[in-house]
Amino acid sequence: MDRREFLTTGSLGAAGLAMQSFDQSKEKVSRPEGLSGETDGQAFWPNKARLAISISLQFEAGGQPITGASGLIPVPIKQGYPDLATNSYFDYGVQEGIPRLLDLFDKYQIKVTSFMVGQAVDKNPQLARAIVQRGHEAAAHGKQWNWQYQLSKADERAWIQSVQQSILKATGTMPSGYDCYWMRGSVHTLGLLQELGFTYHNNDLSRDEPYIQDLNGKPFVTMPYTIHMNDIGSYDFPGFSPQDYEQQLKDEFDQLYEEGASRRRMMLISFHDRISGHASRVRVIERFLRYAQQHEGVWFARKDELAQYALATPAITPKVIRDVAEKSGLAGNTNL
Repeated sequence: MDRREFLTTGSLGAAGLAMQSFDQSKEKVSRPEGLSGETDGQAFWPNKARLAISISLQFEAGGQPITGASGLIPVPIKQGYPDLATNSYFDYGVQEGIPRLLDLFDKYQIKVTSFMVGQAVDKNPQLARAIVQRGHEAAAHGKQWNWQYQLSKADERAWIQSVQQSILKATGTMPSGYDCYWMRGSVHTLGLLQELGFTYHNNDLSRDEPYIQDLNGKPFVTMPYTIHMNDIGSYDFPGFSPQDYEQQLKDEFDQLYEEGASRRRMMLISFHDRISGHASRVRVIERFLRYAQQHEGVWFARKDELAQYALATPAITPKVIRDVAEKSGLAGNTNL
């Protein structure tokens, strides 16, 4: 199963896979009662914005395996041969997709969070630097396209540090947010991120607002992700219609904007360099941005800004306690 098949099989199945490290039956959530726009003088969002919109721009081109990347031709190439066509498909994100999207965001004065694969940054440092210079956040998306949950704790720490150093070297900024490959981290990932100076992670599908966990005795933010508003799950399948995706964006916005009158709401959208950066697809995004900006109280924000505001407003930010589950067969796993 390739990545697109995974994302289009349904959000419930994906959510179960993404949260496999946690025992959901042991989750405890606390939230103040009587939320109505603000609590104890704390607004849901700065300037009493009614809805925050969080856009992720995945910078992955160059981080894919040269012989086994998926996303173009359904029949895999013979093992050991470089898939030149598929790798050129990924390179479109660097040559055309990200520059085109950056121009669009500039046009509408919108700042986004770019989750960067370390290997992609190493191959295209000038593009990573341009993203930051234009006011966007550089966040981490792993060392390369591979599973970090299979690593030992020590190796996973080195894996995370590697992408930190790639981003720091290219952009001069240290990432504060992290997104695992396919959202799958290990039972150690969140604790390691907190130890290494990260403020939030992005591998959660459970809400339409951020929440806080205590890790190593300190607060750590979960900034939820989305599958149904992810372009991989919305494009390039039988029956696809750009108009359908545009309408879905508007419907998602309308519902959350309505709910935002009485509770904290955040709309989550994910664009990939090689997918949403195509000319016709940028037109779809532009029509949605124009639609959203016609409404009062809409805040397009970077995820680090959202995470910092969540930390600064504990009275209205849910606090979640999760116990890591003891899964069958893990007791003998020397990686844990």
